[in-house]
Amino acid sequence: MNNLELKKTANQIRKGIVSAVHSAKAGHPGGSLSAADIFTYLYFEEMNVDPENPGMEDRDRFVLSKGHTAPGLYAALAYRGFFPVEDLVTLRRLGSYLQGHPCMNHMEGIDMSSGSLGQGISVAAGMALAAKMDHKTYRVYTLLGDGELQEGQVWEAAMFAGHHKLDHLVVIVDNNGLQIDGPVENVCSPYPIDKKFEAFQFHVVHADAHDFDSLREAFREAKNIRGMPVAVIAHSIKGKGVSFMEGDAGWHGKAPNDMEYEVAMAELENADRKLLREEAG
Repeated sequence: MNNLELKKTANQIRKGIVSAVHSAKAGHPGGSLSAADIFTYLYFEEMNVDPENPGMEDRDRFVLSKGHTAPGLYAALAYRGFFPVEDLVTLRRLGSYLQGHPCMNHMEGIDMSSGSLGQGISVAAGMALAAKMDHKTYRVYTLLGDGELQEGQVWEAAMFAGHHKLDHLVVIVDNNGLQIDGPVENVCSPYPIDKKFEAFQFHVVHADAHDFDSLREAFREAKNIRGMPVAVIAHSIKGKGVSFMEGDAGWHGKAPNDMEYEVAMAELENADRKLLREEAG
């Protein structure tokens, strides 16, 4: 995909996020929207996955360590063809396979159930070690929130990954600077994030989470690293794409009401029209 196609896809994913959370009247839009471009790049450009054969042995693996942003992952999977887009509005409903956190027992395309913060990176490190021991070429990607870095288990997993030189592993930090209680640096600062990962023997790359050229460069660099895991620090904006959600910690874990939903969708539809005009030249 070229950058314009990626932008169009990311905007569809953002509409899927907003629609799902609004329908559920619950969920986590802020961190889902900040990671929408990351989900888009991973599933439409970076990872070797096949919705027609979701369990193929040599597929790349993805673990959503910040499992509460499942609406973003679900929207990416839906638009990638793993399940019908129309099902996004069943998020969190009784009997739906789209639960509040990803569950590998309920649907194809989910490599690991997640939600307890800090655990996803540990599982991803185990998967990467398995790949190394079995001499496989698949890569393992895991997405963490910056607030999640306050969990001690994250650094146990980082120490394990560095010690075992897990160059199959790519840890992505969605560094939007906000968590449910406010700015991460005020709640319990994880900074400097890059120096901490470097101390655990990671190769660190910085990227603009909303710039596909920057993401492309970061993941290309990650693929060329041998003998150590990679951490991509993706600098993002919480709520990206919906003006009244951007940079507002209050949208970490609440759903838009009907009026807010209409405003958000109108903004995203307008973004669609701008991209179509750009495509037309």
